[in-house]
Amino acid sequence: MPINENMNTGMRLAFADCEVGSSGGGGGSSQAQTRGRREVVINGKRIKTVDVHAHCIVPEAAELIGHPLEASGLMWSNLSDRLAQMDQTGVDVQALSINPYWYRAERDAVADLIRVQNEALVEFCSSGEDRFVAFATSSLQYPDLAAEQIEHAVKNLGFRGVSVGGSVDGEELANPRFNPFWAKCEELGVLVFMHPGGTRELEPSGRLSGNGFLTNTIGNPLETTIALSHMIFEGTLDNYPGLKICASHGGGYLPSYANRSDAVIKTFPDKVGPYPKKMPTEYIRDGQLFFDSIMFTGEGMRHLIAEAGIDHVVLGTDYPFPWNITPVDHIMEIPGLSDEDRIKILSGTAAKLLGIDI
Repeated sequence: MPINENMNTGMRLAFADCEVGSSGGGGGSSQAQTRGRREVVINGKRIKTVDVHAHCIVPEAAELIGHPLEASGLMWSNLSDRLAQMDQTGVDVQALSINPYWYRAERDAVADLIRVQNEALVEFCSSGEDRFVAFATSSLQYPDLAAEQIEHAVKNLGFRGVSVGGSVDGEELANPRFNPFWAKCEELGVLVFMHPGGTRELEPSGRLSGNGFLTNTIGNPLETTIALSHMIFEGTLDNYPGLKICASHGGGYLPSYANRSDAVIKTFPDKVGPYPKKMPTEYIRDGQLFFDSIMFTGEGMRHLIAEAGIDHVVLGTDYPFPWNITPVDHIMEIPGLSDEDRIKILSGTAAKLLGIDI
């Protein structure tokens, strides 16, 4: 079955130039309705909103290694539902990503999977819908191959971002063996979107069993916290200062408690090696790390912005999973923000990182 019946298979630019018409809304209005589509207007200006955290899956790629297709909302066959949800909530552009499920696959099989997957993402984003861009995928368990895949994705397919998990089959992203991949991402200037797969090493112990879906509720943000902390303390961010990473779920717990990471350098200096070259909190604000807006409350967002800086926070919805039911309103309701601040979160920062014309 084709991914999209209207797909133009001859087109090969993954990041289409998405033009959205202007609205004549008045100053101060946060929305307008045009043909059933919510348009966000701030101080009289039509804002093209960009969602950096939107899931999908490529069925043909998953079938190559027998991976189940999971939630129906991930499918491209539900395009009308996806667009309807975007229209209702005021999301103009989704940056599509696929949670890595292929990090245990053999080299030949995963090479085919990534080729099929990235080409399908290109075709979908170029199929006439001006509402989607995508993060390229790679077989990070083979860093040399992953570096080649990303170079091909950027130079030949037009991608401007790449997605990774929070670990690679139990290995930390800060492991030096992944350095060829990080070096290539820095060289190409692409944004890396990091999405966790849970702290699976805790699951056999039963610590995350029982009620509350703790493998996700706690496990996902915890893995992001661990991954970023290792990248700080093991020198990945120092060695690749041009690297730009967008961490999902507000960066996990790191921004909320990063001052403890500063304090450990003074309290237990013998437990810290040659890295980091500066205080951990500085990496959160210096332009290498960015964080999506899945923080649930205005106060939670206010604190994230206070710790990370307004230029490092971007809109994320986690589509199709309804963690943030009204993501644009969530941004509009953050206390103490200026119109300029809200425009940065909803539109400007992500568009700049991904090269989207707004």
